[in-house]
Amino acid sequence: TQKNADPGKILSTSQEVEVMILEIDPEKRRISLGYKQCQDNPWQAFSEKYKVGDEIEGVAKNATEFGLFIGLDGDIDGMVHVSDVSWAEDGEEIVANINRGDTVKAKILDIEPHNERISLGIKQLEDDPFVGALDGLKKGEVVTCTVTEISKNGIEVSVKDDIKGFIKKSELSADRSEQRPDRFAVGEKVDATIQSVSRKDRKLNLSIKAREVAEDKKAVAEYGSSDSGASLGDILGAAFDQKAAEEETKPKKKAESKSSKAEKKADDASDKKAEEEAPKKKAKASKTKKKDVEDSE
Repeated sequence: TQKNADPGKILSTSQEVEVMILEIDPEKRRISLGYKQCQDNPWQAFSEKYKVGDEIEGVAKNATEFGLFIGLDGDIDGMVHVSDVSWAEDGEEIVANINRGDTVKAKILDIEPHNERISLGIKQLEDDPFVGALDGLKKGEVVTCTVTEISKNGIEVSVKDDIKGFIKKSELSADRSEQRPDRFAVGEKVDATIQSVSRKDRKLNLSIKAREVAEDKKAVAEYGSSDSGASLGDILGAAFDQKAAEEETKPKKKAESKSSKAEKKADDASDKKAEEEAPKKKAKASKTKKKDVEDSE
């Protein structure tokens, strides 16, 4: 099965072998014969022994810029493409750190006996963390992101620490003058709306602009319409004033609640004291009455 194998390492002089006639060329007085065609096809044998989805172990034989070749049963090779090495890390870097002769575990992705090709994957040994991380996230939802990189075309962000996202320059603000990537800093937190999920690039496409537009529409719906003569600034101002008022009320309510609890506690203590003193007063009154009777006698 080896490409351009040395016949001297497979056959010896005077050895009788069975071959197949592949071609007869009378003009050149040449007959082409094949030895491997009379042997069991190791690729076919492999496909009969294993199936797609099976996990196997092999020995690393050769690393190239596009993948890693692994020696398998039957003296045949399977290949792990760099894109199938890791879900998150750089496949080329991982392959470069694997030494010839290392034992490698992989999952069978495809078997093609007629093309003498077996495709393997290392990352498929584990579930795709991107799919699991997407649980609970949906288009139109507002999420908090952390800025990880700034470029002239937009900003790279991360969601839930392990999901990559991108906000294009035109989506950085509803205000065109604020659509500048340089106004953000790495590590800064921003809220953005999920526009779409790219499973191919394993990224979320997000928009701060969409979030701001949605918030403005909500404010208009709740606090008035510009058709009635109110400006958007007036409407948003009313929304901010109400929010501020709500924030002021919270501590006040808390203080009132605390005061009510203190008064109740004082009342309870007073009632308890009165209950404890009642028997003493009764006994004292009885004693006084008895004395009065004795004096009268």
